[in-house]
Amino acid sequence: MSSESEGPTRPQGGRTRIQERNRAAILEAGLAVFSAAGFSGATLDRIAKEARLSKPNLLYYFPSKEAVHLALLENLLDAWLAPLRALDPEGDPVEEVLLYVRRKLDLSRDFPRESRLFANEVLRGAPHLSDLLGGELKRLVDEKAAVLERWMEDGRLARVPARHLVFSIWALTQHYADFDTQVRAVLGDGHDPFAEAGDYLETLFRRLLRP
Repeated sequence: MSSESEGPTRPQGGRTRIQERNRAAILEAGLAVFSAAGFSGATLDRIAKEARLSKPNLLYYFPSKEAVHLALLENLLDAWLAPLRALDPEGDPVEEVLLYVRRKLDLSRDFPRESRLFANEVLRGAPHLSDLLGGELKRLVDEKAAVLERWMEDGRLARVPARHLVFSIWALTQHYADFDTQVRAVLGDGHDPFAEAGDYLETLFRRLLRP
């Protein structure tokens, strides 16, 4: 592993510059492989090839494909929960929900591989995310559902099941990343699915939620 002697001797955040670069290359390669092949189809050999590193060099940073996968999920979670955290209890109810829809759609547009990584993990039974799904995510959804329900009680949103509203937003936004190939095949060349989807979803949810 001669590459480990490259770069500065002074560590940055506990790692040298070459170590940071190699670790980032492995995570980027892992994201590409896991999002395309799923967990069962991914191998360390394939990740190493994608990262342009030897397998022994990869193993210096991550002892298994599970470790790469878990690191990717941990990096993803804050970004994935941020749009729901940003729902402002003091804002205009309809506009706050529409802003959440837009933020979720933007995540699907800008981070499609991350969306597929998350979806594949959930489809596997979420072995690495079970604590989060039943803990932090549930607490956050419960908190924001209470906000939605208060708006409904105040007559500022139409009455719908609050948690199912959140599920619908997830389904209708993440679909464009998780089923990107299908969406583009149906729409054909020259269509920007996200521009059309944004307008459509705004119309859909505005009509649904307007009191």
